[in-house]
Amino acid sequence: MPKMTDRERLADLEARQRKMVEEVEKTRRTLRGKYAALVPDLPVEQLTEREFRDVLTATIRVGGAAAITALKSLPDASSNPSSAPATNPKSSRRDVPATSMA
Repeated sequence: MPKMTDRERLADLEARQRKMVEEVEKTRRTLRGKYAALVPDLPVEQLTEREFRDVLTATIRVGGAAAITALKSLPDASSNPSSAPATNPKSSRRDVPATSMA
């Protein structure tokens, strides 16, 4: 095989790099799709969209194992209904300032 010039080698490496980036994105979308497919089996209607997003964001930020440990230590919401805040399904949560997840 003839020796490649630096320019040819660079072009080859850049093409492989683009292909690798595309493969990473494709694999990421596939994995996210598998996780999204789990949602229909979960009772997410008990949460507002904001709560659902915040729970997922916080879980991803701290890591799954840490989030599970923290959540398991909390009492079950159904075990003490008097401590759960009353919710009004018609109320809008948009007037509540967003909390920072940084």
